Amino acid sequence: MRVLIAEDDPVSRRILETLLRKWSYEVVTAFDGNGAWQQLQQPDAPHLAILDVMMPGIDGLEICRRVRTLQSTIPPYIILLTARQGTSEIVKGIEAGADDYLTKPYDRDELRVRVQVGTRIIDLQTKLAGRVGELESALEHVKQLQGILPICSYCKKIRDDQDYWQTVETYVSSHSEVKFSHGICPPCYETTVRQQLGEFRAQVHGPAEH
Repeated sequence: MRVLIAEDDPVSRRILETLLRKWSYEVVTAFDGNGAWQQLQQPDAPHLAILDVMMPGIDGLEICRRVRTLQSTIPPYIILLTARQGTSEIVKGIEAGADDYLTKPYDRDELRVRVQVGTRIIDLQTKLAGRVGELESALEHVKQLQGILPICSYCKKIRDDQDYWQTVETYVSSHSEVKFSHGICPPCYETTVRQQLGEFRAQVHGPAEH
């Protein structure tokens, strides 16, 4: 997984990069907020970002706010880093759109597990997006008949939206993905088909002799 690091301090940025590569992540770096924002707007933007709150250009909080306005199937998971202490700072970060928050100096093991949490969430979002895509694709092939259908009481034809009368088979076929197979039900066989077969035999063989 690709991870964006946005940190203006070169030493801190290098430490983060080394740790993430050690944990088998692909790393993309930005030296300030403007660079981070550009990276996150790309079609192949990293799905996980670690942003310093205080950076030249656009700060980490503003990046969070902007990212949450982007139309993305899988929004990036954002971890904010800051040297500022206090619950109010954490609240500001989460309200701006961050998913997690770490205070400097951070514990390396804590950073590792928080990144792992972000990775798991992104994996779940990716699978969910795939399922949603499959569902949308399936729904595109489904048409539903809804509402009240005007049907003739005698011939059972249905009136369509253009005021034309159609057989039930024709109407349903044109408004759904239903396909018909034809057969004969027992009552129709007894009342219609059997009689027609008898008339046909009489025509072929003549009237029966008594």
